[in-house]
Amino acid sequence: MWHQFKELADVDITQESMEVGPTCHYVMGGIEVDADTQAAIGARGLFAAGEVGGGLHGSNRLGGNSLSDLLVFGRRAGLYAAEFVDTVQAPTVSDADLQEAIDWALAPFTNEDGESPYAIQADLQDMMNSLVGIIRTKSEIVEALAKIEEFKVRMANMKVMGGRGYNPGWHLALDLPKQLLVSQCVALSALTREESRGGHTREDFPGMDVEWRKFNLILRAEGQNVEIFKQLLPMMTPELAALFDDGELSKYMTEEELNSLVQRTS
Repeated sequence: MWHQFKELADVDITQESMEVGPTCHYVMGGIEVDADTQAAIGARGLFAAGEVGGGLHGSNRLGGNSLSDLLVFGRRAGLYAAEFVDTVQAPTVSDADLQEAIDWALAPFTNEDGESPYAIQADLQDMMNSLVGIIRTKSEIVEALAKIEEFKVRMANMKVMGGRGYNPGWHLALDLPKQLLVSQCVALSALTREESRGGHTREDFPGMDVEWRKFNLILRAEGQNVEIFKQLLPMMTPELAALFDDGELSKYMTEEELNSLVQRTS
C-alpha cells in the first residue's frame, strides 16, 4: 500500500494523510447457472464460475471465500463443460449471420460524425456513480434509466481512429454496449428491490424486508429491451438450517418459513 501511494500519487502515507473513498468493485449477482453443472440458463454451451456467477453469498461480498468459491465451482464447470463438448455437435453459423457480426464490429471505423468511446464511457461511469451509487433512491434510479436510453443512441454512432491492430479504442467500442447492458440491469434491479440488503442500500427503503428474501431478480435481454421478473428461491433444507442459530435465521426468514423448518425436523 505504501509503495502504491508513493508511486502513483507521491504521497508517503507514513508521514501524510491519505484520501480514502468508497468505490464499486463487485457485482452482487451474476449469470444464472444450474446449481450442479454451472451451465448458464438460457445460453447453451456457456459454463460460469467464480465472481461472474451468482455465487453462494447472495447480497454479501465475502472476499475471503472468493478463492474457494472459484475452486469448487470452477472444477464443476470444467467437468461438465468437458462432458458437454464430448456430446454436442459443433454449431454452424450462416454466412449472413457472420457478415452481420462483421459489419457491426467494423461500424465504428466508418461512422462519420460519431463520438469517441472514451468520452461515452467516462459519462456512463459518472452517471452510474452519481445516480446508482452506494446509497440509492427511486427518483435517481429512474433518472439513470432514462439516461441509459440516451446512451444507447450515442453508442449506436461511435467512431474510432486508426487501424484494427491493437486498437484499444476499438476494443472499448465493442465492449461498451455490454457495459451499458450491465448498467441497465443493475439500475433496474435496484429500482425493483424495495428494501436494503447487503451491498444494496435504498434510502427510501432503509430496512430489510424478509419477504424479499424469498426471491431472486432475473433479467433477460431481448435486443434493446431488458425484462425483469421475480424468481422464487428454493426452501432451505432442514440439514442446512440446522447449521444456523435460530435467532440468526429469524432475521432473514418469515415466521411461516421458520415454522415449516421446525415441522420438517420434528
